[in-house]
Amino acid sequence: MTRVAIIGCGAIGCAVIELIQADPAVRLEWVVVPGEAVERTQARLREIAPRAVACDQLDLSAQRPDLIVECAGHDAVERHVLPALRQGVAAIIASIGSLHDAQAMARMADAARQGNTRVQLVAGAIGGIDALAAARLGGLTRVEYTGRKPPHSWRNTPAEALCDLGALREPFTLFEGTAREAARLYPKNANVAATVSIAGLGLDATRAVLVADPGVTRNVHRIVAEGAFGRLDLTMENEPLAANPKTSALTVYSVLRAIHNASNAIAI
Repeated sequence: MTRVAIIGCGAIGCAVIELIQADPAVRLEWVVVPGEAVERTQARLREIAPRAVACDQLDLSAQRPDLIVECAGHDAVERHVLPALRQGVAAIIASIGSLHDAQAMARMADAARQGNTRVQLVAGAIGGIDALAAARLGGLTRVEYTGRKPPHSWRNTPAEALCDLGALREPFTLFEGTAREAARLYPKNANVAATVSIAGLGLDATRAVLVADPGVTRNVHRIVAEGAFGRLDLTMENEPLAANPKTSALTVYSVLRAIHNASNAIAI
């Protein structure tokens, strides 16, 4: 039985908490949220995960999970995941965009080495990450990622300063540049750009294009990669997560798959 702590009880975290109850190899013990949300979260847990305890910080000397699962955003990686790694607790990270900063990536690697453990970065809303990572070993020459989402998915981002999202009648390109800059400017919308980059050519050599498109109702992700292996052209059209349209629903299942692989004898 794998004892799990989940960081965050927002749209992704809450969905993972509900669905993880069906895995007999996993026991959800703790859900970590900001202090002001502990009481509200505990009331919610009584309905969907009655054995779990809400808290604002893990005391790793007394509350030691086998696995910590981040579903809360970039700040949670620094505050909760790194200390757990240093204490030897394995981690799963959903907010891949938090690693757009090279120093953040180095801190995470150092923490995992210090604790003699490892971090699993989930593929999230995109497929083909295994193929892309394999192709990198054979020599990649080009990787481009395009993220196309409905205009309302870009609310409360820098996109609002570039165009009137509510008035768009045709696709509007919000960003063209490196995946590192895309993840920095659009941290909640560009996790896929960061994931593709880490698997492939890196954040500075991967081209990213972000588009607000009134003609789509799904979150559309496309990877084009070329190299010694040949050519990859993958497009996915994902239903947005109802509670948070910035996120694809597939992200929840990607996190669940990572938890399953970490807690079961056979992984794929």
